[in-house]
Amino acid sequence: MFFFTNYTFQSVIAFVLLLIGLLIINEITRRSKGAAVGIYIVLPIILTIFLWPKTAGAGTSGGYWFAWVKTYSALAGVIGFMAMRYIKRVRENKYAIYFPVAILVLNIIEAILRDIEVYSMTGEIENGLVMLGGPWNIINAIAGVFLILSLTGWVGIKISNTESKDMVWADQLWFWIIAYDIWNFAYCYNCISNRSMYAGVLILLACTIAEVFKRGIWLQHRAATLAIWGMFSLSLDYAKYPAFSITSTQNPVALMTLSIIALIANVAVFIYEIYTIKKTKRNPFKEDMYSHLDSYKKNLSANGL
Repeated sequence: MFFFTNYTFQSVIAFVLLLIGLLIINEITRRSKGAAVGIYIVLPIILTIFLWPKTAGAGTSGGYWFAWVKTYSALAGVIGFMAMRYIKRVRENKYAIYFPVAILVLNIIEAILRDIEVYSMTGEIENGLVMLGGPWNIINAIAGVFLILSLTGWVGIKISNTESKDMVWADQLWFWIIAYDIWNFAYCYNCISNRSMYAGVLILLACTIAEVFKRGIWLQHRAATLAIWGMFSLSLDYAKYPAFSITSTQNPVALMTLSIIALIANVAVFIYEIYTIKKTKRNPFKEDMYSHLDSYKKNLSANGL
């Protein structure tokens, strides 16, 4: 295979089961405030005290800064979104509307910095991960910058008029989500190499599939699935097990190809944003950019707005 190798029947079945598991947990915690509090607040506190210092401490595969930062930032996002969804006082605070875009930009910047950090690495092993740095890291870091510049509509974030009280970012449409998925896959392929099928493809599939079935709340899906996986990966060195045998090919051509596609996709979305600004005269810092599109209107309709 071009991007990945070591497929086995066992690993494919495990991948499918993990995907289903992420989707189920995300859906349960989306619908139930009690389940969300248990999974995203109580459980991480317990794991931080009793398990993670042993399973993800120094010398383990999870014992590097990015794994910890990513998990806690995802949890911070989920908890912050929960506060906006369930606490009226928080929701009505004039500054609360900036939290979702801030936590998303922070996560993107974390990955951009990691891509730049890996650029200078030449095949060494770091916490069990093979680091093969090259120009693809810089290309994808640039793609991440365009991804941030293409963010629109955060001022229009609303809470759904449905029982689940989801956080709706109606302007976050399919083309931006696809560009994000490609960029994030490229980041994972560049920087989490051996584990990019799981830490990349698996989680991206989970939140994107979830968005298909419950549209307009992609960021909520993304934060939840990322937090779930982060907790799992800090708790278990899963790469040691045969069921998680799928690894990247470490092919420089694959690395370069994926990062170039990510750059093209994100530049294209940015150009479309500029085109829309000029055509509609809308201000992306003050209003939703794509409210004229059917996909935007469907996002609102799906959430009773």
